[in-house]
Amino acid sequence: MNPTGVRLGRGSFRDGVMVALTAVTLLSVASVSIASAQQAPAAEDPLDRLARIVAPTKNFAKAEPYEANQGGGATVRKPINLSIFSNPSGNMSFERQLDFKVGDGIFRKLWVSAPSSTNSSDGLGPLFNSRSCQGCHLKDGRGAPPVEGETAVSMFLRLSVPPKTGAERTALAAHKVSVIPDPVYGSQLQNFAVQGHEPEGQMVIHYDDLPVKLADGEVVRLRKPRYSVAGLNYGPMSPDIRLSPRVTPQMIGVGLLEAIDEADILAAADPDDADKDGISGKPNLVWSGEFDKPMLGRFGWKAGEPTVKQQVAHAFLGDIGLSSALSPTPGGECTEPQQGCREAPNGNDDDEAVEVTKQMMDLVVFYSRNLGVPARRKVSDKQVLAGKKLFYDSGCAACHRPKYVTRDIPEQPEQSGQLIWPYTDLLLHDMGEGLADGRPEGEASGREWRTPPLWGIGLTETVSGHTQFLHDGRARNLLEAILWHGGEAEAAKARMVKMSKAERAALLAFLNSL
Repeated sequence: MNPTGVRLGRGSFRDGVMVALTAVTLLSVASVSIASAQQAPAAEDPLDRLARIVAPTKNFAKAEPYEANQGGGATVRKPINLSIFSNPSGNMSFERQLDFKVGDGIFRKLWVSAPSSTNSSDGLGPLFNSRSCQGCHLKDGRGAPPVEGETAVSMFLRLSVPPKTGAERTALAAHKVSVIPDPVYGSQLQNFAVQGHEPEGQMVIHYDDLPVKLADGEVVRLRKPRYSVAGLNYGPMSPDIRLSPRVTPQMIGVGLLEAIDEADILAAADPDDADKDGISGKPNLVWSGEFDKPMLGRFGWKAGEPTVKQQVAHAFLGDIGLSSALSPTPGGECTEPQQGCREAPNGNDDDEAVEVTKQMMDLVVFYSRNLGVPARRKVSDKQVLAGKKLFYDSGCAACHRPKYVTRDIPEQPEQSGQLIWPYTDLLLHDMGEGLADGRPEGEASGREWRTPPLWGIGLTETVSGHTQFLHDGRARNLLEAILWHGGEAEAAKARMVKMSKAERAALLAFLNSL
């Protein structure tokens, strides 16, 4: 048993989400969302029916029923433009849209340093990476590495050191913490500071050329990054510092991912590769300050956050330097050696003694949970269907799991009982030495990463103005991203390397339709 109380190891569909759903939700999803498309026998058990619905398809001659609705009923069906990731859940009532819009306003808010006449907007820093949530997640899309000579905004460095004391090792083992921060620079490098303070330093990136030859003779030139820090203003970092670069991920669909039943995710875990298929997905277990216990990690590049609320709270703290109920330190990530930072004025609310009040937090969390997933394009296109078959046949779907049905959450009607297509298992996988950052985080080793969801990936250029992928944006297109896969994904990558040019084009057409 693990700290969540759920058995690990590959299990049947009944070990997963369907057991947790209420009978009402089962009957509703089975009869309304699915039955009309699937023509299931009238006497078929709802659990069996839903197990059949989320099973991987074997028919690639045509699109699956409701495949275009990636977010289920919450799918956004609006014209594609640069704001397509910023729309509310498609099934949201008019009455709830006001909260979404107010949350959007707080998400876009530019914070200022304290003290200020704008009491509801002060408390920035003193050390920070951005003045707003929108600054990192522009148009709610994907970040990118800085160009040469530019200060990073939507990418930063995570920091940690190996445990050195028994207390630190005990805290890690109990999942009380996921990393041990650098004693001076904390767990994140802040490259900006308010007036009167110095930023911690600047991330430096150097790229080496790495040519890869495909089976048909085409040569793809990958760029292999090397990271360092320049201009340290608070003394040296620990000699055993671990650096991990992270670009900000797109925001769509996080509420739906949170609504997937934990048991449904854990049923696919196979940490010891008991079935000998070469895929050893495992969960990350991280401490929840919200629920005061270890929980399944779902968010972040290494699944280091268990809930949307905790992800938001830690982003406010580390990225903008703002305190909240889950992260009440008014100086953000200022450490003990950064005493001037810790003694700086803060913007704490008089009643709640935090800078991000409960109401503000709830609105930003509501906004984040309800950023809708756009509808798929070209689901019936012959090239897209051919690419989908190649995606499955190559083994990509073993980690990028296509479908789930979300659990019933009465207070979250938009996310409840939805058939969704995120293409992720939310588990950790060894991705090989090429992508390794050497920085463990919770249960994640220095070679393991959470399978990122693929929905919306084909709209990255439309929304974010670039096609840079992976945790540090090193891949300049989807083909490069695939070529960086190793470890458990080595066999799938090797199959892609052997494809003809037409087959690769079909595979990429499928990915770009998501």
